[in-house]
Amino acid sequence: MRTVRAAQAALAVGLAGGVLAACGPRGAAADDAEAEGLRFEKIRYASVEWLPERLAADGTTIEVGDPEVTTTLHVYEDPRCPVVEEYETTGAEGIEKPLLLRQTRARYTFATFKDERLGGDGSKRAVNALRAALEQQKFVEYHLVLFDNQATVEASGGFTTDRLLKLAAQVPGLRGEAFDSAVRTMRYRAFVTASDRAFDKAGENISDWGTPSLLVDGHRLEGGLYGVAFEADLLGMMVTDLHRRPWRWESYYVPLGEMLDAKREAEEAAQS
Repeated sequence: MRTVRAAQAALAVGLAGGVLAACGPRGAAADDAEAEGLRFEKIRYASVEWLPERLAADGTTIEVGDPEVTTTLHVYEDPRCPVVEEYETTGAEGIEKPLLLRQTRARYTFATFKDERLGGDGSKRAVNALRAALEQQKFVEYHLVLFDNQATVEASGGFTTDRLLKLAAQVPGLRGEAFDSAVRTMRYRAFVTASDRAFDKAGENISDWGTPSLLVDGHRLEGGLYGVAFEADLLGMMVTDLHRRPWRWESYYVPLGEMLDAKREAEEAAQS
């Protein structure tokens, strides 16, 4: 993470500058982009509680947002991972506006490898509870509550059944016989296993895939671009930019990532 943080200043300047430059002198393209923004603004969702949420067709992923939007942000998370907690309390705030404006869909695939490394079954129980919340159309709200409290929960015993139910009480309308029973009996154990396998399969050809891992329209944020995940303004800017100009991944973001990687390598060489 130290190398990621070392690139933040350059990343902020490069990403912000590149996106603003793309909107530069006014013309037909700029007018079209502005008109598109206004059109989305008129039909935006009122708040995150109104975002549609559903189980994706693959049966392993939970999807949030307008199902007709083609731009996707796919997030791989382990509920007990402290770096995921960092992402959810920093960069993740940046995708709220694109979701409300129907500029992206968010897809969540959950891993549980932290249970094996740390012991216990807190990740599995948390993923099961998130799946149960989806049945009540409360996934978004419950997901926010879990990560708002993750650090405290992990420091005091992890995601136990009792703790998951107590946190669910913070989401109006979530607690009830169906949800409580699903949490206590691990009703969605099959989903937990399938989602974990989907995470393993996604990273099988990539060395040491961890969480959080983010893919924007299938493009993984890695190397110098990984820092975008922890900067709300930058992540939101990137998602919005690629929604409107998907071709810029190859023409702008790939070279930006390579530039940041080279900068990091040069700094590390100078320090050695």
